[in-house]
Amino acid sequence: MQDIVIVAPVDVEAELDSLAQRYRAAGGIGIQVLNAVGGKAESLLDKLPQQVRGGLTEATERALSLAMRAAQGSRRALPKQTERGNMVWTTAMGAAGGLGGLSTALVELPVTTTVLLRAIQDVAASYGFDPASENVQFDCIRVFSAAGPLAVDDGADLGFVSLRLTLTGNAMQKMIAAVAPRLAAAMGQKLAVQSVPILGAMAGASVNYVYTRYYQQIAHVHFGLRKLAIDADIPHGELVSRLSDRMALAAR
Repeated sequence: MQDIVIVAPVDVEAELDSLAQRYRAAGGIGIQVLNAVGGKAESLLDKLPQQVRGGLTEATERALSLAMRAAQGSRRALPKQTERGNMVWTTAMGAAGGLGGLSTALVELPVTTTVLLRAIQDVAASYGFDPASENVQFDCIRVFSAAGPLAVDDGADLGFVSLRLTLTGNAMQKMIAAVAPRLAAAMGQKLAVQSVPILGAMAGASVNYVYTRYYQQIAHVHFGLRKLAIDADIPHGELVSRLSDRMALAAR
């Protein structure tokens, strides 16, 4: 006689409340930390050299392409990495990148992008998704289309979780090209903060800590919604709408 397994019903409202809390928490502490180390990136962004600002989207797209291959390769060498471990890695790299100002920050950018993507993949795996599958790889890149931690965002814009593209041909490259401009804006803010000579390594470490924490939280929202849609058998679009309503109410 087979044992009967009773599966507890999913508390959809509680799960949505938890995801809304993660979304709200994603950016709040980041602004506090960056303000603590000095200045706002928005005002510093205009001070970046025109050549850097003009080539930021292309550089970010290139970094994303390299990061996807490198992050996936790192999973074979190191299958499991904690969220805290990823934050330690990026914080250390940010400190190193900030030591030399803009020049070393530009070198550090693709490496940090790789670790951020790896951190997003780890969150996906924690929800039972396979980071090696193509659709999950798309989702991992899609997380980067969320506004960066310094963006003014009241939580009502959840377009990053409902982004849809008609993917034909080189599908992954098309996805990366679509996401790169949004991520480039966030990375431009990151470079701006790291370029302040007086702040140096402290700024680089703080910025990377903020960005890693932010994208990990956003990944929880994204993959949490995906899993909830499966477990509760509710259309994903409906869950996005309900979460968006929660965020809009909280912002009033």
